[in-house]
Amino acid sequence: MNIQIPELCLVALIGASSSGKSTFAKQHFKPTEILSSDYFRALLTDDENNLEITREAFELLHHVARKRLLAGKLTVIDATSLQKDARAQILRTAKETDVLTVALVLDIPEETLMERHHARPDREFPVSVIRKHAYQLKNSLRSLEKEGFRQIHVLKPEDLQTLTLERKPLYNNLKHLTGPFDFVGDVHGCFAELRELLIKLGYVVTEDLQAHHPEGRTAVFVGDLVDRGPDSVGVLRLVMNMVKAGTALCVMGNHDEKLKKHLSGKRVQVRHGLEQTAEQLAATSHEFHQEVSRFLEGLISHYVLDQGNLVVAHAGLIERYHGRTSARVREFCLYGETTGESDEEGLPIRLDWAKDYRGKARVIYGHVPVQKAQWVNNTIDLDTGCVFGGKLTALQYPELTLAEVAAHKEYCEPGTKLKNLLNAQQAADHTLRWQDFAREKFIETAVGTVRIHEANNIAALETASRFALDPRWLIFLPPTVSPSHTSERPDLLEHPEDAFRYYQKQGLSQVVCEEKHMGSRAIAVVCRNSDVARTRFGMTTESLGVVYSRTGRAFFNDEQIEKALLERLSAALERAGFWEEFQTNWVCLDGELLPWSFKALSLLKEQYASTGSAATHALQTAVQLLQKHPDATAVLQNAQERLSNLTDYVQAYQNYCQKVDSLEDLKFAPFHLLATEGQVHSDKTHLWHMETLERLSTFDPLLAATPYQVVDLHSEESIQQGIQWWETLTRSGKEGMVVKPMQFVPDRRTQPALKIRGREYLRIIYGPEYTQHLDRLRGRALGAKRERATREFHLGLEALNRFVTHQPLWKIHECILGVLALETEGIDPRL
Repeated sequence: MNIQIPELCLVALIGASSSGKSTFAKQHFKPTEILSSDYFRALLTDDENNLEITREAFELLHHVARKRLLAGKLTVIDATSLQKDARAQILRTAKETDVLTVALVLDIPEETLMERHHARPDREFPVSVIRKHAYQLKNSLRSLEKEGFRQIHVLKPEDLQTLTLERKPLYNNLKHLTGPFDFVGDVHGCFAELRELLIKLGYVVTEDLQAHHPEGRTAVFVGDLVDRGPDSVGVLRLVMNMVKAGTALCVMGNHDEKLKKHLSGKRVQVRHGLEQTAEQLAATSHEFHQEVSRFLEGLISHYVLDQGNLVVAHAGLIERYHGRTSARVREFCLYGETTGESDEEGLPIRLDWAKDYRGKARVIYGHVPVQKAQWVNNTIDLDTGCVFGGKLTALQYPELTLAEVAAHKEYCEPGTKLKNLLNAQQAADHTLRWQDFAREKFIETAVGTVRIHEANNIAALETASRFALDPRWLIFLPPTVSPSHTSERPDLLEHPEDAFRYYQKQGLSQVVCEEKHMGSRAIAVVCRNSDVARTRFGMTTESLGVVYSRTGRAFFNDEQIEKALLERLSAALERAGFWEEFQTNWVCLDGELLPWSFKALSLLKEQYASTGSAATHALQTAVQLLQKHPDATAVLQNAQERLSNLTDYVQAYQNYCQKVDSLEDLKFAPFHLLATEGQVHSDKTHLWHMETLERLSTFDPLLAATPYQVVDLHSEESIQQGIQWWETLTRSGKEGMVVKPMQFVPDRRTQPALKIRGREYLRIIYGPEYTQHLDRLRGRALGAKRERATREFHLGLEALNRFVTHQPLWKIHECILGVLALETEGIDPRL
């Protein structure tokens, strides 16, 4: 005997005491799937026969059952379930979690039950209970179907010997189908446009209304094949043939549902286009009517495709209903989320469920006519009102490109104007919800999952909400950069050879060494014109972009300077032919704005200069006084050494003190061409970035090229040349250099960049006399810094990838706030 049960369901084992339910459960289900009432009694009182705790035990049992079912796990309730009230609770739990119910009834003769009862010394209740259970079982069998159990299987003792249980995927579970797919919006009887769209998509459509794609693509129809249009019969014939041939899938639409009821003889109001369909069907045969009825009867509410990454439903579907089966799930799929009220035309008033959608799966739907198909929070409405004179639209997957054909005419006058969603996602993104961020997060990136603790996320959210600029501009935050391994050289803390040896051990053959500018890290988002800022970034004010710091704050206090700088950058990119070369209207650049004193003038004055001035005065006075005391030679020598270190310290920070009177005194030195429309340029080498940006710098003196060298790690001569270049830089007062793998994105265990700072620059960081304490500083711990650098690097790239693929703002800022959250971790800022 073989029984098929749904892969996700709530199974009720029904039977008298001693009928063998627990034994049966162990034979056919996993231990974790079985929730036994005896177990929960024992869990609460250490006595599984304690009937006084039954109510509390079942409360706990159903609580666990709900949690399992919400997590998508088949669950078995092992209890007698002979009372109607007990079964009603099982049905309520299934309804709350939108799963099917299966009743497995063990119908064992009363004599056998008695024998088993007498053989069980742990059962202290009288045999009259067994007789009562046997009587209740007979009564239960009459009402199980009426009560609402979807499947009922009554098992006799002889059935149990050969029984096998097979778990059958739900009808909506097509996760094994990965595409490629072509999702087609609401057709509504527009046969000519459907045929034209399929041909445009590459399908071969024959005269006998068969269609297939030479590359094996599958068409997926989002429902509402019929009504209002001129040829619902033609649409039905074509789609039915494609579904039968396996070249198409189709879900039920509300108009299709209504036609199904009409054909089955149920009373429905023949309006809203059904009158046209009924008239067109009247000219066809009775056999065709039956064929249409069978086809519509077989349509289900929604499909889950591509390993759960895709969901298609006529009116859309919220995440908790994906892959579920219940009346309310079907209702949502057909009509969306409604208020229960009707508008002046008698149509249901709908809620905008997509605005708050946060699911991982992309949801493809139709139902509500829109002027233009646009992504909104990982969902897209493909009903572009073809029957109302709009367009018939298809979404190609996995390409995520749209194809459309214009309606040949307006077949039906729309009762209301098509909904204008020209900036649908931007409208949904206008306000971010703190609930999306103020919790522990596990963010998926291209190289793995990054965990962000709740406390760090809350701290980042507080900082960003107070100080960061408009979040729609924040599409990337740069990562921190870790120092190389601490040098063992007697007078140095950092040296490039340690970075070269590190990358050698990682198996790299080439690295790019870039001069570490004496400036402030700045991200520049530059638009070709202000229309791009409006249409792509959702900004309402005239703007050509923004320049911001590595923590997401506006770089400039003076908006006029920022505006002038962006105008210069945009014009330079125009002269360079950049916009045409990269087929883009915007670009995101990562670089340094020079000089450092422009941004850090107050820091230079209040921290470094004040320290240098006060210490110089004090030490010079001390040296003068000590020189008058012949017996203070040792103390004098110490004071002179300290004064010498202080002189080096003053010289180090003075290298950064440059006067800035106007925009002409500024330089922007980009070193990463991060992203343009549709592409993140992390697939290019760092050498490509340097060469491309060096070429751009020739079109405006405001742009500065970043000096660099390529080092061959297989050549000692090349390594020594890299070392000598660093020594030349640092001797001339420069900060040092950054060493990066040739490939922009190394594997996760490899640092994306290492900084090697010069001896005198580190004096600013660690203090004037740091060289006297090198032995102690060599013990600095770099592990946490390196881990943070790697995580921030991949989070930043993930944010960019999400932006260029038009993902919602909350998804992008999941990564942006992740970088800020990591910055709140307690790591020595001098690293």
